[in-house]
Amino acid sequence: MVRRVVTGHDERGRSRVVSDGNADEYGGSDGVLFHVVWGTDDVASFPDAGIQPRWKGSYPPPGGCRAVVFELPPGEENDLDEFVAENLREFADPSRPGMHVSPTTDFDIVLDGVVGLELDDGEVTLHPGDVAVLNGTVHRWHNRGAVVARIAAITVGAYHDAFPTTP
Repeated sequence: MVRRVVTGHDERGRSRVVSDGNADEYGGSDGVLFHVVWGTDDVASFPDAGIQPRWKGSYPPPGGCRAVVFELPPGEENDLDEFVAENLREFADPSRPGMHVSPTTDFDIVLDGVVGLELDDGEVTLHPGDVAVLNGTVHRWHNRGAVVARIAAITVGAYHDAFPTTP
């Protein structure tokens, strides 16, 4: 579980905790797990009540954001590849399982484990504390260690030439 503590404002504009609980979870049968911490499709405005905004889709539109912690079990990436193929179909490369791209800037922070970030021109190995900034690039994730790898992913919607329908 990933704990989500959300702050907001009271009726006098003072800061306070408005929600303290577990993030929403989505995952597959083989151990890939996504903890959706926060998301919005609109530009944030304050003060607010700190309530999870309404959002739809895996990736935010320009001005929106998502914050997710995801887990990759050691071993084969079949579950993640299937998740990408089924849930990110419009962003996936069907000829290369697991490879996908999005109209976002992503800030991916390795929390635990050893992770391989596969790109078109090879793979880079990331360790806890490493941060990858993905600028709308095709990529795939691999667990290269013997324990569950955890990555915090913050995505910010951006305009991308590969997605002309993006507003």
